[in-house]
Amino acid sequence: MRERLARHWRVLATGLSFVAFGAAALLLRLLVFPPLSLLARRRARRVALARTAIRLVLRAYIELMRLLGVLRYDIRGIDKLARGGLLIVANHPTLIDAIFLMAFVKRADCIVKAELWNNPFTRGPVRAAGYIKNGGGAELVDACIASLREGNNLIIFPEGTRTGSDGVIMLKRGAANIALRGARDMTPVLIRCQPLTLGKGEKWWRVPPRRVRFDIEVQDDLAVRDCIPGGVSEVMAARALTAYLQQYFMVKYERHA
Repeated sequence: MRERLARHWRVLATGLSFVAFGAAALLLRLLVFPPLSLLARRRARRVALARTAIRLVLRAYIELMRLLGVLRYDIRGIDKLARGGLLIVANHPTLIDAIFLMAFVKRADCIVKAELWNNPFTRGPVRAAGYIKNGGGAELVDACIASLREGNNLIIFPEGTRTGSDGVIMLKRGAANIALRGARDMTPVLIRCQPLTLGKGEKWWRVPPRRVRFDIEVQDDLAVRDCIPGGVSEVMAARALTAYLQQYFMVKYERHA
C-alpha cells in the first residue's frame, strides 16, 4: 500500500512539475524580460541577463522536483564547465536533460527546435535568451561557431532527439561539423537516469516504480585531432569524428550500466 501511494504521489508531483515549468516560463516572459529590455539597451547585455535568469529559474525548478520526490541527482566534474567557449556534447536519454545542463552551465547557449521557438510557453524565454533556432544547413553551423567565439558554452545533443527505447545511441554529424569547422575540442557529458523516465515516446504519467536518479558526469575534453585520421576531407573527417563519438558514448554508457 505504501509503495502504491508513493507512486500515485510521484504521478501527481510530476504533473505539478510540468505545470510549474509552464508557469515559470510565462512569468519570465511577462514579468522579467520586459524590464530587462528597458534596463539593458545593448542586445548582448539583455541576452546575458536573460540567460542568467533562465539558469537560476531552472536551478530552482530542479530543486523543486527534488523536494517533491520526483528525482534525485548527482553531478560530478561540474568544475570542468566553469570555462568559456566550450562545445559541450551529451547523450540524451530523457526529456529534461537540457534543463539539467542549462541549470548548471553559465553562459549556456543551445539549439532550439522550431516548435519551442513558437510555443506560447517557451517562445518568450528562448527568444529573449537569443538561443539558436534549428534551421539546419550551413547557417546553423555558422551560428554555433559564432556563439562559441563569443565565449558562450554551446550545449549540443548529437543524437538530435532522445535515445530510443532500445538504448542504442545514434549520432548525427552536426556536432562533428561544428567541432571541425570551428576548430574546437569537445567536452562530453554522460547522462544516466535510473530507472529511465520521460524517455522517447513515453507518457509523462507513466512514472517508474521508484524515484529516479540522475547521474551526470562531465568527462575530460576530447581533442578532435586525436579522434580522426589525418589527410582526409572535411566530409570524411566529420564521419570519422561522429563514429568515434558514438562509440565513445556507447562504451561509457555500458560501462556505467
